[in-house]
Amino acid sequence: MISVAEALDRLFALAQPLGGETVPLAEAAGRVLLDPVVATRNQPPFPAAAMDGYALKGVEADPEAMFKVIGTSRAGERFEGTVGPGQAVRIFTGAPVPVGADRVIIQEDVHREGDLITLARELDRGPYVRPAGTDFAIGDRIEAPRRLGPRDLALIAAMNAGHVTVARRPEVAVIATGDELVMPGEDPGPDQIIASNGFALKAMFEAAGASVRLLPIARDTAESLKTVFELAEGADLIVTIGGASVGDHDLVAPVAAELGMEQSFYKVAMRPGKPLMAGNLSGTAMVGLPGNPVSSIVCGAIFILPMIRAMLGLGAAPAPRLNARLSEDIPANGPREHYMRAVLDESGIRPLPRQDSSLLSILHKANALLVRPVGDGPRPAGDSVDYIPL
Repeated sequence: MISVAEALDRLFALAQPLGGETVPLAEAAGRVLLDPVVATRNQPPFPAAAMDGYALKGVEADPEAMFKVIGTSRAGERFEGTVGPGQAVRIFTGAPVPVGADRVIIQEDVHREGDLITLARELDRGPYVRPAGTDFAIGDRIEAPRRLGPRDLALIAAMNAGHVTVARRPEVAVIATGDELVMPGEDPGPDQIIASNGFALKAMFEAAGASVRLLPIARDTAESLKTVFELAEGADLIVTIGGASVGDHDLVAPVAAELGMEQSFYKVAMRPGKPLMAGNLSGTAMVGLPGNPVSSIVCGAIFILPMIRAMLGLGAAPAPRLNARLSEDIPANGPREHYMRAVLDESGIRPLPRQDSSLLSILHKANALLVRPVGDGPRPAGDSVDYIPL
Protein backbone atom coordinates (compact mmCIF):
# COMPACT_ATOMS: atom_id res chain seq x y z
CA MET A 1 0.00 0.00 0.00
CA ILE A 2 1.08 3.56 -0.62
CA SER A 3 0.15 6.71 1.28
CA VAL A 4 -2.57 9.12 0.23
CA ALA A 5 0.07 11.75 -0.57
CA GLU A 6 2.02 9.35 -2.80
CA ALA A 7 -1.16 8.22 -4.53
CA LEU A 8 -2.01 11.84 -5.28
CA ASP A 9 1.47 12.45 -6.72
CA ARG A 10 1.07 9.48 -9.05
CA LEU A 11 -2.41 10.59 -10.06
CA PHE A 12 -1.18 14.10 -10.86
CA ALA A 13 1.42 12.52 -13.13
CA LEU A 14 -1.52 11.03 -15.07
CA ALA A 15 -3.59 14.24 -15.06
CA GLN A 16 -1.92 16.71 -17.39
CA PRO A 17 -3.54 20.09 -18.26
CA LEU A 18 -5.68 19.78 -21.37
CA GLY A 19 -5.08 23.13 -23.07
CA GLY A 20 -7.61 25.81 -23.92
CA GLU A 21 -10.38 26.88 -26.23
CA THR A 22 -11.97 30.24 -27.01
CA VAL A 23 -15.63 30.63 -26.07
CA PRO A 24 -18.12 33.50 -26.12
CA LEU A 25 -18.33 35.31 -22.80
CA ALA A 26 -21.97 34.22 -22.42
CA GLU A 27 -20.77 30.59 -22.29
CA ALA A 28 -17.87 31.14 -19.89
CA ALA A 29 -19.63 30.85 -16.51
CA GLY A 30 -17.89 28.28 -14.32
CA ARG A 31 -15.07 27.78 -16.82
CA VAL A 32 -11.40 28.18 -15.90
CA LEU A 33 -9.76 31.22 -17.46
CA LEU A 34 -6.42 30.31 -19.05
CA ASP A 35 -5.28 33.59 -20.62
CA PRO A 36 -5.42 36.94 -18.80
CA VAL A 37 -8.08 39.45 -19.87
CA VAL A 38 -6.67 42.91 -20.54
CA ALA A 39 -8.85 46.03 -20.46
CA THR A 40 -8.94 47.88 -23.77
CA ARG A 41 -10.79 50.89 -22.37
CA ASN A 42 -11.11 53.00 -19.25
CA GLN A 43 -14.13 52.60 -17.03
CA PRO A 44 -15.78 55.00 -16.91
CA PRO A 45 -14.38 56.18 -20.26
CA PHE A 46 -15.15 59.80 -19.31
CA PRO A 47 -15.74 61.82 -16.12
CA ALA A 48 -19.24 60.73 -15.13
CA ALA A 49 -21.93 62.06 -12.83
CA ALA A 50 -22.41 60.06 -9.64
CA MET A 51 -25.80 61.66 -8.87
CA ASP A 52 -28.67 63.38 -10.62
CA GLY A 53 -28.31 67.17 -10.48
CA TYR A 54 -26.54 70.03 -12.23
CA ALA A 55 -22.97 70.18 -13.52
CA LEU A 56 -21.07 73.45 -13.07
CA LYS A 57 -17.73 74.91 -12.09
CA GLY A 58 -16.91 73.96 -8.52
CA VAL A 59 -15.28 77.31 -7.72
CA GLU A 60 -18.63 78.99 -8.37
CA ALA A 61 -20.66 76.68 -6.14
CA ASP A 62 -21.47 79.22 -3.47
CA PRO A 63 -24.60 79.02 -1.32
CA GLU A 64 -27.59 80.68 -3.02
CA ALA A 65 -25.58 81.32 -6.22
CA MET A 66 -27.61 81.46 -9.47
CA PHE A 67 -26.82 79.75 -12.80
CA LYS A 68 -28.34 79.54 -16.24
CA VAL A 69 -29.12 76.02 -17.50
CA ILE A 70 -27.73 75.69 -21.04
CA GLY A 71 -28.43 72.03 -21.80
CA THR A 72 -28.76 68.42 -20.63
CA SER A 73 -26.36 65.48 -20.36
CA ARG A 74 -27.83 62.02 -20.01
CA ALA A 75 -26.44 58.50 -20.23
CA GLY A 76 -25.76 57.77 -23.88
CA GLU A 77 -26.19 61.40 -24.98
CA ARG A 78 -23.68 63.94 -23.71
CA PHE A 79 -23.91 67.74 -23.77
CA GLU A 80 -21.57 68.78 -26.60
CA GLY A 81 -20.87 72.34 -25.50
CA THR A 82 -18.64 73.87 -22.82
CA VAL A 83 -19.82 75.08 -19.43
CA GLY A 84 -18.78 78.69 -18.92
CA PRO A 85 -18.98 81.05 -15.93
CA GLY A 86 -22.46 81.27 -14.43
CA GLN A 87 -23.68 78.29 -16.49
CA ALA A 88 -24.92 74.80 -15.54
CA VAL A 89 -26.01 71.65 -17.34
CA ARG A 90 -28.78 69.37 -16.16
CA ILE A 91 -27.12 65.97 -15.67
CA PHE A 92 -28.17 62.46 -14.75
CA THR A 93 -26.31 59.64 -13.02
CA GLY A 94 -23.77 58.01 -15.30
CA ALA A 95 -23.85 60.78 -17.89
CA PRO A 96 -20.62 62.45 -19.13
CA VAL A 97 -19.70 65.59 -17.20
CA PRO A 98 -19.45 68.44 -19.73
CA VAL A 99 -16.21 70.18 -20.55
CA GLY A 100 -15.70 73.10 -18.16
CA ALA A 101 -17.62 71.51 -15.27
CA ASP A 102 -16.04 69.64 -12.38
CA ARG A 103 -18.81 69.37 -9.81
CA VAL A 104 -22.37 68.08 -9.69
CA ILE A 105 -24.81 69.77 -7.32
CA ILE A 106 -27.43 67.23 -6.34
CA GLN A 107 -30.92 68.14 -7.43
CA GLU A 108 -32.13 68.24 -3.81
CA ASP A 109 -29.87 71.28 -3.28
CA VAL A 110 -31.27 73.21 -6.25
CA HIS A 111 -34.37 75.32 -6.84
CA ARG A 112 -35.21 75.74 -10.52
CA GLU A 113 -37.43 78.26 -12.26
CA GLY A 114 -37.36 77.99 -16.04
CA ASP A 115 -33.73 78.08 -17.19
CA LEU A 116 -32.45 79.52 -13.90
CA ILE A 117 -31.35 77.57 -10.86
CA THR A 118 -30.55 78.79 -7.36
CA LEU A 119 -28.35 76.74 -5.08
CA ALA A 120 -29.46 76.03 -1.54
CA ARG A 121 -28.05 77.87 1.45
CA GLU A 122 -26.46 74.62 2.69
CA LEU A 123 -24.87 72.42 0.01
CA ASP A 124 -23.89 68.78 0.06
CA ARG A 125 -20.10 68.51 -0.17
CA GLY A 126 -19.92 66.61 -3.47
CA PRO A 127 -18.32 66.74 -5.96
CA TYR A 128 -20.21 63.64 -7.26
CA VAL A 129 -17.96 63.20 -10.27
CA ARG A 130 -16.36 59.86 -11.09
CA PRO A 131 -13.04 60.51 -12.86
CA ALA A 132 -12.30 58.57 -16.05
CA GLY A 133 -10.68 55.21 -15.21
CA THR A 134 -11.89 55.19 -11.59
CA ASP A 135 -13.05 51.58 -11.90
CA PHE A 136 -10.30 50.28 -14.17
CA ALA A 137 -7.93 51.63 -16.80
CA ILE A 138 -6.57 50.49 -20.14
CA GLY A 139 -4.06 47.72 -19.49
CA ASP A 140 -5.57 46.53 -16.20
CA ARG A 141 -5.75 42.73 -16.09
CA ILE A 142 -7.76 39.82 -14.78
CA GLU A 143 -5.10 37.20 -14.17
CA ALA A 144 -5.36 33.50 -14.99
CA PRO A 145 -5.96 30.79 -14.04
CA ARG A 146 -9.21 31.37 -12.18
CA ARG A 147 -12.67 29.88 -12.23
CA LEU A 148 -15.03 32.46 -13.68
CA GLY A 149 -17.99 33.50 -11.56
CA PRO A 150 -20.66 36.17 -12.04
CA ARG A 151 -18.46 39.02 -10.77
CA ASP A 152 -15.63 38.01 -13.11
CA LEU A 153 -18.01 37.94 -16.07
CA ALA A 154 -19.34 41.40 -15.28
CA LEU A 155 -15.83 42.85 -15.11
CA ILE A 156 -14.69 41.07 -18.29
CA ALA A 157 -17.75 42.34 -20.14
CA ALA A 158 -17.07 45.91 -18.97
CA MET A 159 -13.50 45.50 -20.24
CA ASN A 160 -15.06 44.88 -23.67
CA ALA A 161 -13.88 41.28 -24.07
CA GLY A 162 -16.53 39.34 -25.98
CA HIS A 163 -14.57 36.06 -25.95
CA VAL A 164 -12.23 34.44 -23.45
CA THR A 165 -9.72 31.57 -23.56
CA VAL A 166 -10.72 28.89 -21.07
CA ALA A 167 -9.50 25.41 -20.21
CA ARG A 168 -11.10 22.60 -22.12
CA ARG A 169 -13.46 20.65 -19.91
CA PRO A 170 -12.03 17.22 -19.00
CA GLU A 171 -14.27 14.52 -20.39
CA VAL A 172 -14.79 11.85 -17.74
CA ALA A 173 -16.32 8.45 -18.47
CA VAL A 174 -17.84 6.80 -15.38
CA ILE A 175 -18.33 3.03 -15.46
CA ALA A 176 -20.17 1.17 -12.71
CA THR A 177 -19.49 -2.58 -12.63
CA GLY A 178 -21.27 -5.57 -11.15
CA ASP A 179 -24.00 -8.12 -11.83
CA GLU A 180 -25.73 -6.96 -8.66
CA LEU A 181 -26.51 -3.48 -10.01
CA VAL A 182 -29.60 -2.10 -11.71
CA MET A 183 -30.36 1.48 -12.60
CA PRO A 184 -32.72 3.63 -10.49
CA GLY A 185 -36.33 3.10 -11.53
CA GLU A 186 -35.78 -0.52 -12.61
CA ASP A 187 -37.06 -3.54 -10.72
CA PRO A 188 -34.13 -5.19 -8.93
CA GLY A 189 -34.02 -8.94 -8.50
CA PRO A 190 -33.92 -10.47 -5.02
CA ASP A 191 -30.10 -10.31 -4.98
CA GLN A 192 -29.63 -6.94 -6.68
CA ILE A 193 -29.20 -3.34 -5.51
CA ILE A 194 -29.62 0.05 -7.10
CA ALA A 195 -26.57 1.68 -8.71
CA SER A 196 -26.10 4.94 -6.80
CA ASN A 197 -22.40 5.83 -6.76
CA GLY A 198 -22.21 7.02 -10.36
CA PHE A 199 -24.85 9.68 -9.84
CA ALA A 200 -22.97 11.21 -6.92
CA LEU A 201 -19.67 11.10 -8.81
CA LYS A 202 -21.21 12.59 -11.95
CA ALA A 203 -22.60 15.51 -9.91
CA MET A 204 -19.27 16.03 -8.10
CA PHE A 205 -17.19 15.98 -11.27
CA GLU A 206 -19.52 18.28 -13.18
CA ALA A 207 -19.53 20.75 -10.30
CA ALA A 208 -15.72 20.74 -10.51
CA GLY A 209 -15.82 21.65 -14.21
CA ALA A 210 -15.75 18.29 -16.00
CA SER A 211 -18.04 16.94 -18.68
CA VAL A 212 -19.24 13.51 -17.56
CA ARG A 213 -20.57 10.49 -19.43
CA LEU A 214 -22.34 7.95 -17.24
CA LEU A 215 -21.87 4.75 -19.25
CA PRO A 216 -23.98 1.57 -19.06
CA ILE A 217 -23.32 -0.81 -16.19
CA ALA A 218 -20.57 -3.29 -17.01
CA ARG A 219 -21.46 -6.84 -15.99
CA ASP A 220 -19.00 -9.22 -14.36
CA THR A 221 -17.67 -10.64 -17.60
CA ALA A 222 -14.60 -9.70 -19.58
CA GLU A 223 -16.74 -9.24 -22.69
CA SER A 224 -19.10 -6.78 -21.01
CA LEU A 225 -16.23 -4.78 -19.53
CA LYS A 226 -14.45 -4.58 -22.88
CA THR A 227 -17.63 -3.37 -24.55
CA VAL A 228 -18.14 -0.58 -22.03
CA PHE A 229 -14.47 0.39 -22.18
CA GLU A 230 -14.96 0.86 -25.93
CA LEU A 231 -17.79 3.30 -25.16
CA ALA A 232 -15.32 5.35 -23.11
CA GLU A 233 -13.26 6.14 -26.20
CA GLY A 234 -12.31 9.82 -26.40
CA ALA A 235 -12.49 10.41 -22.64
CA ASP A 236 -9.66 12.18 -20.84
CA LEU A 237 -10.28 10.20 -17.67
CA ILE A 238 -11.97 6.85 -17.12
CA VAL A 239 -13.35 6.19 -13.64
CA THR A 240 -14.58 2.70 -12.81
CA ILE A 241 -16.63 1.82 -9.74
CA GLY A 242 -16.16 -1.60 -8.17
CA GLY A 243 -14.44 -4.67 -9.54
CA ALA A 244 -10.96 -3.38 -8.68
CA SER A 245 -10.28 -5.71 -5.76
CA VAL A 246 -8.90 -9.26 -5.96
CA GLY A 247 -12.05 -11.40 -5.77
CA ASP A 248 -13.01 -13.99 -8.36
CA HIS A 249 -15.41 -11.51 -9.98
CA ASP A 250 -13.19 -8.44 -9.76
CA LEU A 251 -12.21 -8.18 -13.40
CA VAL A 252 -11.41 -4.48 -13.92
CA ALA A 253 -7.64 -4.80 -13.39
CA PRO A 254 -7.07 -7.87 -15.59
CA VAL A 255 -9.33 -6.61 -18.38
CA ALA A 256 -7.73 -3.15 -18.28
CA ALA A 257 -4.29 -4.79 -18.38
CA GLU A 258 -5.35 -6.87 -21.37
CA LEU A 259 -6.41 -3.62 -23.06
CA GLY A 260 -2.97 -2.12 -22.42
CA MET A 261 -3.23 -0.35 -19.07
CA GLU A 262 0.07 0.44 -17.36
CA GLN A 263 -0.75 0.28 -13.66
CA SER A 264 0.51 3.16 -11.53
CA PHE A 265 -0.51 1.75 -8.14
CA TYR A 266 -2.98 -0.51 -6.36
CA LYS A 267 -4.15 -0.03 -2.75
CA VAL A 268 -3.84 3.08 -0.61
CA ALA A 269 -3.39 3.23 3.17
CA MET A 270 -6.68 4.98 3.88
CA ARG A 271 -10.14 4.40 5.28
CA PRO A 272 -12.46 4.16 3.49
CA GLY A 273 -11.07 3.35 0.04
CA LYS A 274 -8.09 1.00 0.37
CA PRO A 275 -8.69 -0.95 -2.90
CA LEU A 276 -7.96 2.02 -5.17
CA MET A 277 -6.25 1.44 -8.52
CA ALA A 278 -4.86 3.80 -11.15
CA GLY A 279 -2.95 3.68 -14.39
CA ASN A 280 -2.61 4.80 -17.98
CA LEU A 281 -4.86 3.10 -20.50
CA SER A 282 -3.57 3.81 -24.00
CA GLY A 283 -2.85 7.43 -23.13
CA THR A 284 -5.96 7.95 -21.01
CA ALA A 285 -5.81 8.30 -17.23
CA MET A 286 -7.82 5.61 -15.47
CA VAL A 287 -8.81 5.30 -11.82
CA GLY A 288 -10.58 2.30 -10.35
CA LEU A 289 -12.63 3.27 -7.31
CA PRO A 290 -13.90 0.84 -4.66
CA GLY A 291 -17.47 -0.36 -5.04
CA ASN A 292 -18.73 0.53 -1.57
CA PRO A 293 -20.81 3.70 -1.96
CA VAL A 294 -19.11 5.78 0.72
CA SER A 295 -15.65 4.60 -0.34
CA SER A 296 -16.19 5.59 -3.95
CA ILE A 297 -17.59 9.02 -3.07
CA VAL A 298 -14.87 9.78 -0.51
CA CYS A 299 -12.18 8.68 -2.97
CA GLY A 300 -13.84 10.82 -5.62
CA ALA A 301 -13.47 13.85 -3.34
CA ILE A 302 -9.90 13.03 -2.21
CA PHE A 303 -8.45 11.92 -5.56
CA ILE A 304 -10.61 12.61 -8.61
CA LEU A 305 -11.57 16.21 -7.84
CA PRO A 306 -7.89 17.25 -7.45
CA MET A 307 -7.15 15.46 -10.74
CA ILE A 308 -9.89 17.42 -12.49
CA ARG A 309 -8.57 20.69 -11.09
CA ALA A 310 -5.08 19.79 -12.34
CA MET A 311 -6.44 18.96 -15.80
CA LEU A 312 -8.16 22.36 -15.83
CA GLY A 313 -4.84 24.09 -15.19
CA LEU A 314 -5.59 25.02 -11.58
CA GLY A 315 -2.50 23.30 -10.25
CA ALA A 316 -1.73 19.97 -8.60
CA ALA A 317 -2.89 20.26 -5.00
CA PRO A 318 -4.82 18.03 -2.60
CA ALA A 319 -8.35 18.78 -1.49
CA PRO A 320 -8.28 21.96 0.65
CA ARG A 321 -8.32 21.33 4.40
CA LEU A 322 -9.68 23.54 7.15
CA ASN A 323 -9.43 23.39 10.94
CA ALA A 324 -12.09 22.99 13.60
CA ARG A 325 -12.28 22.16 17.28
CA LEU A 326 -13.51 18.74 18.33
CA SER A 327 -16.83 18.87 20.14
CA GLU A 328 -16.26 15.45 21.74
CA ASP A 329 -13.42 13.07 22.61
CA ILE A 330 -12.29 10.64 19.91
CA PRO A 331 -10.16 7.47 20.26
CA ALA A 332 -6.79 6.80 18.63
CA ASN A 333 -6.55 6.16 14.91
CA GLY A 334 -5.00 3.06 13.35
CA PRO A 335 -2.40 2.47 10.62
CA ARG A 336 -4.42 4.03 7.79
CA GLU A 337 -5.34 7.66 7.20
CA HIS A 338 -9.01 7.90 8.12
CA TYR A 339 -11.58 10.19 6.51
CA MET A 340 -14.38 10.08 9.03
CA ARG A 341 -17.86 11.24 8.10
CA ALA A 342 -18.53 14.10 10.48
CA VAL A 343 -20.88 16.91 11.37
CA LEU A 344 -19.55 20.44 11.70
CA ASP A 345 -21.75 22.95 13.53
CA GLU A 346 -21.44 25.87 15.94
CA SER A 347 -20.23 23.55 18.71
CA GLY A 348 -17.35 22.20 16.63
CA ILE A 349 -16.81 18.98 14.69
CA ARG A 350 -17.69 15.43 15.71
CA PRO A 351 -17.55 12.11 13.84
CA LEU A 352 -20.83 10.37 13.22
CA PRO A 353 -21.26 7.22 15.34
CA ARG A 354 -21.16 4.70 12.48
CA GLN A 355 -18.38 4.76 9.88
CA ASP A 356 -19.24 1.68 7.80
CA SER A 357 -18.36 2.40 4.16
CA SER A 358 -21.69 1.02 2.91
CA LEU A 359 -23.86 3.53 4.80
CA LEU A 360 -25.01 6.25 2.41
CA SER A 361 -27.47 7.55 5.02
CA ILE A 362 -24.53 8.42 7.29
CA LEU A 363 -22.69 10.16 4.44
CA HIS A 364 -25.91 12.05 3.69
CA LYS A 365 -25.95 13.43 7.25
CA ALA A 366 -22.27 14.46 7.10
CA ASN A 367 -21.07 17.87 5.97
CA ALA A 368 -17.36 17.23 6.50
CA LEU A 369 -14.66 14.58 6.41
CA LEU A 370 -12.65 14.63 9.63
CA VAL A 371 -9.08 13.67 8.67
CA ARG A 372 -7.21 11.39 11.07
CA PRO A 373 -3.48 10.95 10.32
CA VAL A 374 -1.85 7.53 10.47
CA GLY A 375 -1.25 6.53 14.10
CA ASP A 376 -2.92 9.65 15.47
CA GLY A 377 -3.44 9.30 19.21
CA PRO A 378 -6.66 9.86 21.15
CA ARG A 379 -7.91 13.43 21.00
CA PRO A 380 -9.90 15.27 23.69
CA ALA A 381 -12.73 17.66 22.95
CA GLY A 382 -11.34 21.08 22.13
CA ASP A 383 -8.37 19.80 20.12
CA SER A 384 -7.90 21.31 16.67
CA VAL A 385 -8.28 18.83 13.80
CA ASP A 386 -8.23 18.98 10.02
CA TYR A 387 -11.34 18.47 7.95
CA ILE A 388 -12.43 18.61 4.33
CA PRO A 389 -15.81 20.25 3.68
CA LEU A 390 -18.43 18.20 1.86
